[in-house]
Amino acid sequence: MDKNNKKIALVTGGSRGIGRAIVEKLGIEGYTVGFSYVSSDDKANELVKELKDKGIEAFCIKFDVKDYDQTKDAISKIQNEYGNIDVLVNNAGITRDKLFIRMKEDDFDAVIDTNLKGIFNCTKQVANKMMKQKSGRIINLSSLAGLVGNMGQVNYSASKAGVIGFTRSLAVELGGYGVTVNAIAPGIIKTDMTDVIPEDIRERIIGLVPLKEAGKPEDIANLVYFLAEDTGRYITGQVISVDGGLSSI
Repeated sequence: MDKNNKKIALVTGGSRGIGRAIVEKLGIEGYTVGFSYVSSDDKANELVKELKDKGIEAFCIKFDVKDYDQTKDAISKIQNEYGNIDVLVNNAGITRDKLFIRMKEDDFDAVIDTNLKGIFNCTKQVANKMMKQKSGRIINLSSLAGLVGNMGQVNYSASKAGVIGFTRSLAVELGGYGVTVNAIAPGIIKTDMTDVIPEDIRERIIGLVPLKEAGKPEDIANLVYFLAEDTGRYITGQVISVDGGLSSI
């Protein structure tokens, strides 16, 4: 595929876990794909090299999604170098799990600022251009925790429920411009984030899953690709659970 005809995708928080699987999937399928990160430059650049060794046209850019000015500057650089972003995957997120009685204001603010305000910051930079070009895909990562309550996750559940409201409202606003906006709500997926859950608790949760196993990051990446392509052209304003049936209980 000619570089000038390639679609551009940006995945926030794409250096590991679900984000990395999405980056690899979109890259393998022919997108020029970039990802944001906030920690190690060496690890991010190492991932770019790995992707390029697989024939994927990839780039990374360091910025914190909760910082509006950083986000604006970073996405402007991407647009200037690569062109308009065709697919934005708002994946960056954090947890600071604590029982509410022990939760500090900073624990609440940090999660809301990253998981919810971060989606506003990133989407704000691409929505106008998508509207002008009459096409675009915005895919937001919510969570099963945004649909049901989880002990110790008042902040996280609130942020992910907010993502759902954001998604549905923005889908109504952008639908007339050919831009789709959807959310994915993963259940328990095998990542670094879920690996820190004590094994006995993790196994108990998996035991409740009708499919009796944790999901893989690739399960989320496959759905992202489906929604990004023409296969998802008539799907917008939806929250799609990928949880092995856990939300059906």
